[in-house]
Amino acid sequence: MIEIRKLNKTYENGRAGSRALQDINMEIDDGEFVFIMGRSGAGKSTLLRLLLKETEPTSGRIIVNDMNLQKMPRRYVPKYRRKLGVVFQDFRLLPDRTVFENVAFAQRVIGVSSRHIRESVPEMLKLVGLSARYKSLPGQLSGGEQQRVAIARALINRPEVLLADEPTGNLDHGNAAEIMKLLGQINQLGTTVVVITHSQEIVDQLGGRVITLDKGRLISDERKDGVDMRR
Repeated sequence: MIEIRKLNKTYENGRAGSRALQDINMEIDDGEFVFIMGRSGAGKSTLLRLLLKETEPTSGRIIVNDMNLQKMPRRYVPKYRRKLGVVFQDFRLLPDRTVFENVAFAQRVIGVSSRHIRESVPEMLKLVGLSARYKSLPGQLSGGEQQRVAIARALINRPEVLLADEPTGNLDHGNAAEIMKLLGQINQLGTTVVVITHSQEIVDQLGGRVITLDKGRLISDERKDGVDMRR
Protein backbone atom coordinates (compact mmCIF):
# COMPACT_ATOMS: atom_id res chain seq x y z
CA MET A 1 0.00 0.00 0.00
CA ILE A 2 1.00 3.59 -0.65
CA GLU A 3 -0.30 6.05 1.93
CA ILE A 4 0.24 9.81 1.59
CA ARG A 5 -0.97 12.22 4.24
CA LYS A 6 -0.89 16.04 4.28
CA LEU A 7 2.03 16.03 1.86
CA ASN A 8 3.63 19.37 0.97
CA LYS A 9 6.70 20.13 -1.10
CA THR A 10 8.11 23.63 -1.49
CA TYR A 11 11.23 24.34 -3.52
CA GLU A 12 13.35 27.04 -1.94
CA ASN A 13 16.53 27.01 -4.03
CA GLY A 14 16.19 28.36 -7.54
CA ARG A 15 12.41 28.44 -7.28
CA ALA A 16 11.93 30.62 -4.22
CA GLY A 17 8.69 29.88 -2.50
CA SER A 18 7.41 27.58 -5.27
CA ARG A 19 4.92 25.09 -3.86
CA ALA A 20 5.06 21.97 -6.01
CA LEU A 21 2.59 19.94 -3.90
CA GLN A 22 -0.01 21.21 -1.46
CA ASP A 23 -1.84 19.11 1.14
CA ILE A 24 -1.91 15.87 -0.86
CA ASN A 25 -3.81 12.93 0.64
CA MET A 26 -4.22 9.57 -1.07
CA GLU A 27 -4.13 5.83 -0.52
CA ILE A 28 -3.31 3.23 -3.16
CA ASP A 29 -4.14 -0.31 -2.11
CA ASP A 30 -2.16 -3.42 -2.97
CA GLY A 31 -3.00 -4.67 -6.46
CA GLU A 32 -4.59 -1.45 -7.71
CA PHE A 33 -4.04 0.12 -11.14
CA VAL A 34 -3.96 3.89 -10.77
CA PHE A 35 -3.36 6.77 -13.17
CA ILE A 36 -1.92 10.01 -11.83
CA MET A 37 -2.82 12.71 -14.35
CA GLY A 38 -2.05 16.35 -14.79
CA ARG A 39 -0.59 18.93 -17.13
CA SER A 40 3.05 19.97 -17.09
CA GLY A 41 3.77 21.61 -13.75
CA ALA A 42 0.92 19.85 -11.96
CA GLY A 43 3.28 18.12 -9.51
CA LYS A 44 3.45 14.63 -11.03
CA SER A 45 7.23 14.52 -11.35
CA THR A 46 7.70 15.85 -7.83
CA LEU A 47 5.41 13.15 -6.48
CA LEU A 48 7.42 10.48 -8.30
CA ARG A 49 10.70 11.83 -6.92
CA LEU A 50 9.24 11.77 -3.42
CA LEU A 51 8.11 8.16 -3.83
CA LEU A 52 11.62 7.24 -5.02
CA LYS A 53 13.08 9.19 -2.10
CA GLU A 54 15.13 11.32 -4.48
CA THR A 55 13.90 14.38 -2.61
CA GLU A 56 12.30 15.00 0.77
CA PRO A 57 8.88 16.53 1.53
CA THR A 58 8.60 19.87 3.26
CA SER A 59 5.97 18.31 5.50
CA GLY A 60 3.63 15.35 5.58
CA ARG A 61 3.98 11.58 5.54
CA ILE A 62 4.66 8.95 2.87
CA ILE A 63 4.37 5.25 3.69
CA VAL A 64 5.13 2.60 1.06
CA ASN A 65 4.62 -1.06 1.94
CA ASP A 66 4.61 -0.22 5.67
CA MET A 67 7.86 1.78 5.40
CA ASN A 68 7.77 5.39 6.56
CA LEU A 69 10.03 7.15 4.07
CA GLN A 70 10.72 10.09 6.40
CA LYS A 71 12.17 7.75 9.02
CA MET A 72 14.12 5.60 6.58
CA PRO A 73 17.92 5.70 7.14
CA ARG A 74 19.87 6.90 4.11
CA ARG A 75 21.79 3.62 3.94
CA TYR A 76 18.52 1.72 3.40
CA VAL A 77 17.38 3.83 0.41
CA PRO A 78 19.07 1.70 -2.32
CA LYS A 79 17.46 -1.44 -0.90
CA TYR A 80 14.08 0.31 -0.76
CA ARG A 81 14.35 1.42 -4.39
CA ARG A 82 15.10 -2.12 -5.48
CA LYS A 83 11.69 -3.08 -4.11
CA LEU A 84 10.10 -0.72 -6.63
CA GLY A 85 9.93 -1.22 -10.37
CA VAL A 86 10.35 2.01 -12.33
CA VAL A 87 9.79 2.60 -16.04
CA PHE A 88 10.65 5.92 -17.72
CA GLN A 89 9.61 7.62 -20.92
CA ASP A 90 13.12 7.44 -22.38
CA PHE A 91 13.66 3.71 -21.66
CA ARG A 92 17.17 4.18 -20.13
CA LEU A 93 18.61 0.99 -21.57
CA LEU A 94 22.33 0.20 -21.79
CA PRO A 95 23.05 0.68 -25.51
CA ASP A 96 25.98 -1.74 -25.67
CA ARG A 97 24.20 -4.60 -23.88
CA THR A 98 21.81 -7.11 -25.41
CA VAL A 99 18.17 -7.39 -24.42
CA PHE A 100 19.08 -10.32 -22.16
CA GLU A 101 21.91 -8.40 -20.48
CA ASN A 102 19.81 -5.27 -19.97
CA VAL A 103 17.25 -7.26 -18.03
CA ALA A 104 19.88 -9.36 -16.24
CA PHE A 105 21.73 -6.21 -15.14
CA ALA A 106 19.05 -5.43 -12.54
CA GLN A 107 19.76 -8.81 -10.95
CA ARG A 108 23.54 -8.73 -11.27
CA VAL A 109 23.81 -5.49 -9.26
CA ILE A 110 22.17 -7.15 -6.26
CA GLY A 111 24.21 -10.34 -6.48
CA VAL A 112 21.71 -12.79 -7.96
CA SER A 113 23.41 -16.02 -9.05
CA SER A 114 24.13 -16.63 -12.73
CA ARG A 115 22.08 -19.80 -12.57
CA HIS A 116 19.01 -17.93 -11.34
CA ILE A 117 19.52 -15.22 -13.97
CA ARG A 118 19.61 -17.85 -16.73
CA GLU A 119 16.25 -19.13 -15.50
CA SER A 120 14.44 -15.89 -14.65
CA VAL A 121 15.37 -13.60 -17.54
CA PRO A 122 13.89 -15.84 -20.28
CA GLU A 123 10.68 -16.11 -18.24
CA MET A 124 10.43 -12.33 -18.02
CA LEU A 125 11.19 -11.85 -21.72
CA LYS A 126 8.42 -14.31 -22.51
CA LEU A 127 6.01 -12.28 -20.36
CA VAL A 128 6.73 -9.10 -22.34
CA GLY A 129 6.77 -10.88 -25.71
CA LEU A 130 10.47 -10.54 -26.52
CA SER A 131 11.80 -14.10 -26.28
CA ALA A 132 13.04 -14.02 -29.87
CA ARG A 133 14.92 -10.72 -29.44
CA TYR A 134 17.12 -11.66 -26.49
CA LYS A 135 20.36 -11.22 -28.48
CA SER A 136 19.39 -7.86 -29.99
CA LEU A 137 20.89 -4.53 -28.97
CA PRO A 138 18.53 -1.66 -28.03
CA GLY A 139 19.37 0.18 -31.26
CA GLN A 140 18.01 -2.76 -33.24
CA LEU A 141 14.60 -2.55 -31.56
CA SER A 142 11.54 -0.41 -32.15
CA GLY A 143 10.48 2.09 -29.49
CA GLY A 144 7.74 -0.24 -28.30
CA GLU A 145 10.18 -3.12 -28.01
CA GLN A 146 12.64 -0.97 -26.07
CA GLN A 147 9.92 -0.07 -23.60
CA ARG A 148 9.08 -3.75 -23.21
CA VAL A 149 12.72 -4.40 -22.30
CA ALA A 150 12.54 -1.58 -19.75
CA ILE A 151 9.39 -3.10 -18.26
CA ALA A 152 11.01 -6.53 -18.07
CA ARG A 153 14.01 -5.02 -16.29
CA ALA A 154 11.73 -3.20 -13.86
CA LEU A 155 9.87 -6.41 -13.05
CA ILE A 156 12.75 -8.91 -12.91
CA ASN A 157 13.22 -8.56 -9.15
CA ARG A 158 9.48 -9.04 -8.53
CA PRO A 159 8.63 -5.61 -7.09
CA GLU A 160 5.33 -5.13 -5.29
CA VAL A 161 4.86 -1.72 -6.97
CA LEU A 162 5.57 -0.65 -10.55
CA LEU A 163 5.86 3.10 -11.18
CA ALA A 164 5.59 4.08 -14.85
CA ASP A 165 6.50 7.69 -15.67
CA GLU A 166 4.93 8.68 -19.03
CA PRO A 167 5.64 5.16 -20.35
CA THR A 168 4.07 5.86 -23.75
CA GLY A 169 5.39 9.39 -24.23
CA ASN A 170 7.86 8.44 -26.98
CA LEU A 171 5.64 5.88 -28.72
CA ASP A 172 3.17 6.00 -31.59
CA HIS A 173 -0.48 5.18 -31.01
CA GLY A 174 -0.20 1.47 -31.81
CA ASN A 175 2.83 0.84 -29.60
CA ALA A 176 1.35 2.96 -26.82
CA ALA A 177 -1.80 0.83 -26.84
CA GLU A 178 0.26 -2.38 -26.65
CA ILE A 179 2.35 -1.09 -23.73
CA MET A 180 -0.76 -0.10 -21.79
CA LYS A 181 -2.27 -3.52 -22.48
CA LEU A 182 0.92 -5.13 -21.12
CA LEU A 183 0.80 -2.99 -17.97
CA GLY A 184 -2.78 -4.08 -17.47
CA GLN A 185 -1.75 -7.73 -17.73
CA ILE A 186 1.05 -7.17 -15.21
CA ASN A 187 -1.45 -5.63 -12.82
CA GLN A 188 -3.72 -8.65 -13.20
CA LEU A 189 -0.82 -10.82 -12.04
CA GLY A 190 -0.87 -8.94 -8.72
CA THR A 191 1.56 -6.04 -9.11
CA THR A 192 0.38 -2.60 -8.02
CA VAL A 193 0.76 -0.32 -11.05
CA VAL A 194 0.92 3.49 -10.88
CA VAL A 195 1.06 5.26 -14.26
CA ILE A 196 1.97 8.94 -14.38
CA THR A 197 0.67 10.56 -17.55
CA HIS A 198 -0.77 13.70 -19.10
CA SER A 199 -2.56 11.73 -21.85
CA GLN A 200 -6.33 11.58 -21.56
CA GLU A 201 -6.38 9.17 -24.51
CA ILE A 202 -4.32 6.61 -22.57
CA VAL A 203 -6.56 6.93 -19.53
CA ASP A 204 -9.71 6.51 -21.62
CA GLN A 205 -8.26 3.39 -23.24
CA LEU A 206 -7.71 1.49 -20.01
CA GLY A 207 -10.01 3.15 -17.50
CA GLY A 208 -9.72 2.44 -13.81
CA ARG A 209 -8.89 4.87 -11.04
CA VAL A 210 -7.67 8.33 -12.00
CA ILE A 211 -6.04 10.80 -9.59
CA THR A 212 -5.77 14.30 -11.08
CA LEU A 213 -3.31 16.95 -9.96
CA ASP A 214 -3.45 20.62 -10.91
CA LYS A 215 -0.92 23.22 -9.80
CA GLY A 216 0.21 21.00 -6.96
CA ARG A 217 -3.22 20.18 -5.62
CA LEU A 218 -5.22 16.95 -5.83
CA ILE A 219 -8.45 18.03 -7.51
CA SER A 220 -10.09 14.66 -8.16
CA ASP A 221 -9.68 10.96 -7.38
CA GLU A 222 -12.29 8.81 -9.06
CA ARG A 223 -12.80 5.27 -10.27
CA LYS A 224 -14.24 4.56 -13.69
CA ASP A 225 -17.64 3.92 -12.10
CA GLY A 226 -17.63 7.47 -10.73
CA VAL A 227 -16.88 6.61 -7.09
CA ASP A 228 -14.90 9.40 -5.38
CA MET A 229 -11.87 7.83 -3.70
CA ARG A 230 -10.81 10.81 -1.62
CA ARG A 231 -10.59 9.90 2.08
